Amino acid sequence: MDRRVFLGSLLAAGCHAALPPARSRRILILGGTGFIGPHQVRHLLARGHQVTVFNRGRSGRGLFGKDVEELIGDRNGDLGALAGRRWDAVIDESASQSTAPEWVARSAGLLRDQVDQYLFVSTRSVYRDMAMVPMTAAAPVLTRENSPVPVDRPLPYGHAKAYAERAAHDAMPGRVTVVRPGLIIGPEDDTDRFTYWPVRIARGGDVLAPGDGSDHVQNIDVRDLVEFQATLVENGTFGVFNAVGPQGGQPYRTFLAAIAEGVGSQPTFTWVDADFLIERGVRPYGRELPAFQVMRGNTAGFGRFDLSAEIAVGLRFRSTTVTARDTWEWWRTLPAERRAAPKAGMSPERERELLAAWHARG
Repeated sequence: MDRRVFLGSLLAAGCHAALPPARSRRILILGGTGFIGPHQVRHLLARGHQVTVFNRGRSGRGLFGKDVEELIGDRNGDLGALAGRRWDAVIDESASQSTAPEWVARSAGLLRDQVDQYLFVSTRSVYRDMAMVPMTAAAPVLTRENSPVPVDRPLPYGHAKAYAERAAHDAMPGRVTVVRPGLIIGPEDDTDRFTYWPVRIARGGDVLAPGDGSDHVQNIDVRDLVEFQATLVENGTFGVFNAVGPQGGQPYRTFLAAIAEGVGSQPTFTWVDADFLIERGVRPYGRELPAFQVMRGNTAGFGRFDLSAEIAVGLRFRSTTVTARDTWEWWRTLPAERRAAPKAGMSPERERELLAAWHARG
């Protein structure tokens, strides 16, 4: 298909993907079977790339058919299937445990002479705090020195990712791309952290909304994340980049209104003071109150990332309305027993209890 015709078809469909790459690349994905992986593989295949996945083969075996080469091994020591092979780039999305630094040191050390680019999927949690407004990739990250960890305990998630980033840079200096996503949302997310809001808002009625609506929020649709990573690989872009959106964040009032539009609901939002909720054991960004953080103190910049550098190298964002609509449509395809047991958010009983206590204050 002519490239201009291809672009026109994308625009007509409301897509924001780039033109097809100038050449197909051989891309190795470490992982490929979780939430991000299938989205990443499907997008790379659609872009005309040759994809190999490496994992333990315990789930998703044969998920992509004959279009994807599958290599079996273990990040914890069995990397034999990777030896002597050549790829243009590797996307490492499976190093998320306390052992992540060791995993990355092994894989990057093995592959440094076999790939041109190592893209490591890190996390926004690597930052020492998020007090800066706006936040950028220049903010200090966690270390044992600035945030000590007892020697007899495994590295916490943020520390582990920060040291894994360092391991990648040490193994392949100048050829590493680090992407630091925030909360990854969208269809097929099995955590329900964002999904709670479309589901709850679609149910209608009096919805408990945290804060006063002015606290900002930034997330990343999984499809925007994998498209950004593909763009960084196709363009051979190195460096450290955040992956949240939209630019500068959006007030929570706007966020919930966009979700309501996406699911076609008109609920009543009752805004409940964040301190009132905290006093009653409801922790921001916790299980009962997912995808919400208070913008003050060490979290003042949590939803206020400046993404100018990321946008300049290809980061794009779907609207919250589109993400909410697509997530809600996906959720309704799940079995009834799964939908009856959401993994995050308030139970109806807990929400009614808190709303009653809030209204009782007069």
